[in-house]
Amino acid sequence: MEPRINLMTNKIGAKVGKRIYNVSLAIQESSLPKALQQLVELRASQINGCGWCVDVHTKEAAAAGETAVRLNLVAAWRESTVFTEAERAALALAEEGTRLADAHGGVSDETWAEVCEHYDEDQVAALVSLVAMINAANRLGVITRTRGGSYDPGMFAALSS
Repeated sequence: MEPRINLMTNKIGAKVGKRIYNVSLAIQESSLPKALQQLVELRASQINGCGWCVDVHTKEAAAAGETAVRLNLVAAWRESTVFTEAERAALALAEEGTRLADAHGGVSDETWAEVCEHYDEDQVAALVSLVAMINAANRLGVITRTRGGSYDPGMFAALSS
């Protein structure tokens, strides 16, 4: 299965990609823990089946010091003991925010309350934005059949210059 189009080398695709990257920078500059951001992006990408994004966020998380055990258990976070209650709340939000069509009502009040218990308002805004942006990126990757395996940590920063 070959990629359908390389959005990074396409004029319009590159413009869109640069703007998505800039939104991502705003989220990265928030006080939401960087490791948590990668875990949330990884979980949404797993659900959406975006090989490129799974590659990116696994490698970025590892480069930032995330352990192999935690990375391997993200897909089964509910059945593991390696995530904090705050991380579990964020992962639940990522799942419910990603599976909107399946959830018949979106994010549950219970999950929202858990998130609000562990994060301040700015962090909640960053987390909601993060879930929305990774879902947009996943759709770009899946629609274009962008495959994982070739990403090098830090590559986006170099491309956006």
